[in-house]
Amino acid sequence: MTPQDRPLAVTFDFGQTLADLDVEMLARRIAEKEVSVAGAALERGVAPAWAAYNQAVLAGLGGHPWKILMRRLLSEAEVDEGAIEGLVDWLWSEQPHKNLWRRPVPGMIEIVLDLRRAGIPVGVVSNSEGRLAELAAELGWLDHFDAFADSGKLGMEKPGRGIFDWTAARLNVPAQNIVHVGDSLAADVEGALGAGFWAVWFRGDRSRAVDPRMAVCADADELRAALVRWKLL
Repeated sequence: MTPQDRPLAVTFDFGQTLADLDVEMLARRIAEKEVSVAGAALERGVAPAWAAYNQAVLAGLGGHPWKILMRRLLSEAEVDEGAIEGLVDWLWSEQPHKNLWRRPVPGMIEIVLDLRRAGIPVGVVSNSEGRLAELAAELGWLDHFDAFADSGKLGMEKPGRGIFDWTAARLNVPAQNIVHVGDSLAADVEGALGAGFWAVWFRGDRSRAVDPRMAVCADADELRAALVRWKLL
C-alpha cells in the first residue's frame, strides 16, 4: 500500500465513538422533572435507541434525529409513556448546554493522543447541536483535534458529502487519504465511503464489512490494531 492510496489522517464521530451517553447523568436530569428511572434501565435501552436512530438516518430523516433516539431510549427504559414527549423536548432544549454524551469510551482518547504524537492530522465529524467544541473544552480535549465539523454550526450533516468535504479541506488532506471512525452505519460508514473516505465501523457488525476501504472494530484495541496496519500508528 502506497502513501497515495492509504489513510494519512483520521476523523472520529463523537457520540458513542469518543464519548458514550452518560446514563447516570441522564437519570439525574430526568429526576429534576420528578420522574424516576435507573441508570441501568437506561443503559439497556441504548442499543435499540441507536438502532432507531440509524433507521431514521437511512430513511433520510435529516435534522439530526436526536429526539427519535431519546424517545426510544426512554420507552425501552419503561419511563411512563405520558411523560416521554415532555421529557424529550426538555432534554433537547437543554442538550446544547448540558450535553449528555460525555462518558469517555475506554481507550479512544488515548488513540487520539497517540495519533497526534505521530504527527497525524485528527478531526471530529459529528451530527451535534452546535456546541461540540465547547463540550470538548469541558472534557479537556479541545487541543487534541485539528478540526471540528459540528453539523449544528455548519448547517450540513452526515451522511451528506458536504460535511466530509469540509473536513478534508480543513485538514488539508485529500478525502481518499482520510479514515473516518464512527458507530453509525448510515451516518458514519456509508457517509464516509460515499465521500471517498475510508471508514471504520466502531462496534459494528463484521458480517457487513463488504467494502475494501472499510474495517469493523469492536473496541479501542481493535481500532488501534487497524491503525497500525494502515501505518498510522
